[in-house]
Amino acid sequence: MERSSSYQTRQGELILDYLASLGGDHITAAGIAGHFEGGNPPIGKTTVYRHLEKLVAAGKLRRYFLGEGDSACYQYIENPAGCGGHFHLKCETCGELFHLDCGVLGGIAVHVRKKHHFTLNPLKTVFYGTCGRCRKDGGKSSLRSG
Repeated sequence: MERSSSYQTRQGELILDYLASLGGDHITAAGIAGHFEGGNPPIGKTTVYRHLEKLVAAGKLRRYFLGEGDSACYQYIENPAGCGGHFHLKCETCGELFHLDCGVLGGIAVHVRKKHHFTLNPLKTVFYGTCGRCRKDGGKSSLRSG
């Protein structure tokens, strides 16, 4: 993995490696800090937030703001062009964010652009509802924290 000198500290490397290990899954800063709590070396919340800002600025992470009062979540970007072509689903019960790769929605984006002269931003387009897991377990799931 190519590293920028702006986060070439041991802690920065550990944070980036952990995010890369998630395989594109979304996680909150609290979830990242929780993963490193009590670790060796310990990495505190302030350090996590500082490195997240650097990684977002360097184009290594995407930050999603999903709702007023919700924590932002982050996603490691293996291929910076890879996440721009799909929409997202957010479960209102557990808070999980899912990628939605669906050709039907691509048709909606084209329709909106042609008929309404408006271009949707798939990185910021989120559909809210309830995921299958929460429907099955009666809403007992909780937001992934790490």
